[in-house]
Amino acid sequence: MTTLPQHIDKELIEAASSIARIHCRDDDHTVAAAARTRDGRIITAVNVYHFTGGPCAELVLIGTGAAQGIYELDTIVAVGDSDRGVIPPCGRCRQVLLDYFPELKVVVGSGSQLRTVEIGDLLPESYVWADHQPDVE
Repeated sequence: MTTLPQHIDKELIEAASSIARIHCRDDDHTVAAAARTRDGRIITAVNVYHFTGGPCAELVLIGTGAAQGIYELDTIVAVGDSDRGVIPPCGRCRQVLLDYFPELKVVVGSGSQLRTVEIGDLLPESYVWADHQPDVE
């Protein structure tokens, strides 16, 4: 796994933590995500739990960004409710994030072990959707 030599985006972690504290108050919303856009803005979202399944906070964040015209993300982090801290993206989110943002950085770890890694490092030997699409001329 490639740990990037850059600093940990503490402002991004605090943004997700703040959203988790304010908006994750029941079993329907238990994870918040925050992402820094390529132009430096921060966007946030929360998951939507339902017994039939539901989108993770990272996936809601992608839709929230698109609704605001944001299609380029630099770094993302997810934070659990009840002060659970930073949590890694699940497998489905890792695949979607890799497909949409192949150069995305992800904050993972906990406490003094927080680090920023490339999304591809979280899903080694992965299927890359774009590599398997027909060329359209």
